[in-house]
Amino acid sequence: MKTIIITGGAGFIGSHVVRRFVNNYPNYRIVNLDALTYAGNLENLKDVENASNYVFEHADITDEAAIEAVFSKYKPEAVIHLAAESHVDRSISGPMAFVKTNIIGTVNLLNAARKLWDGNWEGKRFYHVSTDEVYGSLGEEGFFYESTAYDPRSPYSASKASSDHLVRAYFHTYGLPVVISNCSNNYGPNHFPEKLIPLAIHRIQNNQEIPVYGKGENVRDWLYVEDHAAAIDVVFHKGPNGETYNIGGNNEWTNIDLIRLLCKIMDEKLGREVGTSEKLITFVKDRAGHDLRYAIDSTKLKTELGWQPSLTFEEGLPKTVDWYLANQEWLDRVTSGQYQNYFKQQYQER
Repeated sequence: MKTIIITGGAGFIGSHVVRRFVNNYPNYRIVNLDALTYAGNLENLKDVENASNYVFEHADITDEAAIEAVFSKYKPEAVIHLAAESHVDRSISGPMAFVKTNIIGTVNLLNAARKLWDGNWEGKRFYHVSTDEVYGSLGEEGFFYESTAYDPRSPYSASKASSDHLVRAYFHTYGLPVVISNCSNNYGPNHFPEKLIPLAIHRIQNNQEIPVYGKGENVRDWLYVEDHAAAIDVVFHKGPNGETYNIGGNNEWTNIDLIRLLCKIMDEKLGREVGTSEKLITFVKDRAGHDLRYAIDSTKLKTELGWQPSLTFEEGLPKTVDWYLANQEWLDRVTSGQYQNYFKQQYQER
C-alpha cells in the first residue's frame, strides 16, 4: 500500500481530504497526523475511523523528534501538509504560535521527508496546502494569479508565505518533489465556529448579535470545502513537481452581503419572519490590517488539470446551513470544548 501522511487531518479542510482519500483510494494507507489543538476534532472522522486503510497519529509538527519518529514508523511515499494555525485574529494577538507551527513545523516535515527519501524522488510527493492571503490585498479590480508577487499583511499570512518560500527552496535546492496550492476561503460542514459562516449560524440560532467588521465591505472568494478536497486530489495526482495552483470558487461576496443572505436562509430554515435575523447584525471595530479583497483566478488548475467547482455559493450555503442545523450536538460540543473528550475516550482510554 502507498502510505500518505496527511497533516492536520482532524481539522476542517483536512478531515474532508482524509475522508476523500480513505474512501476513494483503498490501496492508500492514510496516516492522519494531528496535534488536536483547539480546532482539531476526531469526531469529524467518525465515519472512517475504523477503515482498514486509516491510521491516526497524535503528534505535533513543531516537535522534530516526534515527526522523525512518525516518518520512520510509516515510511510514507507522500505528504499532504494541511496542519496550520489559520485564524487571522489569533495571529494578531499571538503571532509566535503561527511562526512555530506554520514555519518551523513545515521545515520539520520537509527535513523528515528529505531524510527519509534521501534523493530517491521517484513516486514521492510533498504537497503543501497554502492560502490566497499570501498575496496580500486587492482593490476593486483584478485577481490573484500564480505569478502574483507575495505581499502578506497579517502574522498569519506572513507565516504561510514563509512556509511557501521554504517549500519552493527545498525543491530548487535539494530537488524535493513538491507541489503547492493556494486556496480562497472555504465553507461547509465541520468548520470550527470561530470562522465567519459557522459563527453567524450559531449566533443566529441563539438570537445573539452577529459581529461584522467595519462596514462589512471586505470581499472574499468562497469555495465549498468538498470542492477544495477534490482540487487537492487532482493536484496531488496530476500536478507536475515544482508547480503552484490557485484554487478558488470564482464566487466573490462582501461580508455584509454574505451575512444578509445567510440571515435570509436561516429565517426560512427556522420558520422565522424574513428580516428577523438581519436585526442581529452588529458592526464592530475593523480588524487591524484587514485586507480589502481577495479574488482567485483558477484558470491554470481548470485548463491544465481539469478541475471545476461542483457547487455555486447559492447551492452550497443552504447545504451548509442544513448540516449545522442537523448536527447541533456537534456544534454544542465544539463550542463547549467537550469534543476534546472524544480523543481521550477513543485513543487514551483504550
